[in-house]
Amino acid sequence: MRPILECRRLTKKYGSFFALSDLTFSLERGQIVGLLGPNGSGKTTLIKLANGLLVPSDGHIMISGLAPGTDTKKIVSYLPDRSFFNGHMRVKDMLSYYSDFYSNFSMERAVRMLSALEIDRNARLDALSKGMKEKVQLVLVMSRDADLYILDEPIGGVDPAARDYILQTILTNYNENATVLISTHLISDIENVLDRVLFLQNGQLTLNATADEVRTEYGKSVDALFREVFKC
Repeated sequence: MRPILECRRLTKKYGSFFALSDLTFSLERGQIVGLLGPNGSGKTTLIKLANGLLVPSDGHIMISGLAPGTDTKKIVSYLPDRSFFNGHMRVKDMLSYYSDFYSNFSMERAVRMLSALEIDRNARLDALSKGMKEKVQLVLVMSRDADLYILDEPIGGVDPAARDYILQTILTNYNENATVLISTHLISDIENVLDRVLFLQNGQLTLNATADEVRTEYGKSVDALFREVFKC
């Protein structure tokens, strides 16, 4: 079976600036991966390339052996770092939209998660707090039976009490053949669910290791190593 995500000498330039430079790695199925790096490291560029929102300047990026496009959108479930719905939409309208648009969307799962979060399906999006909006979007994304989930700052705007539920939602709503790629600055909050970590710096991959390898080889937590490497 092909890796779910492959990058081969992936490069993205804007004029003379390299957002990504000669990036080569692959991700196998069935793991939760942290995409970690400071602002400007290339995380968002990589995520947009994986979702077909940008095209490479050089090299290749493949999703399950396919170039990002219409076919890969069927197997990739993407949570951007900003809301992508009209604020006048009701939550139930968003559910209907996803159900109509994605054949792998589970209405039953979405309704169950919304109920657990005590989110009113009749509420308009612009009537919800920032944290509640992010929860709704995460519910929509995780209610698809996708092969690759790409989550950009999924817990950035929610209160600490809700983070555990969100992480549990991520853990329990993807199958063993799927992979979750999470970009976040809140490393200590998600470290215990990570199987692997990627460190990006100045558009280059500086670390690709399992979380256990980090702890064994460096004698540090992922969060502590990140702070040391990036001087946070």
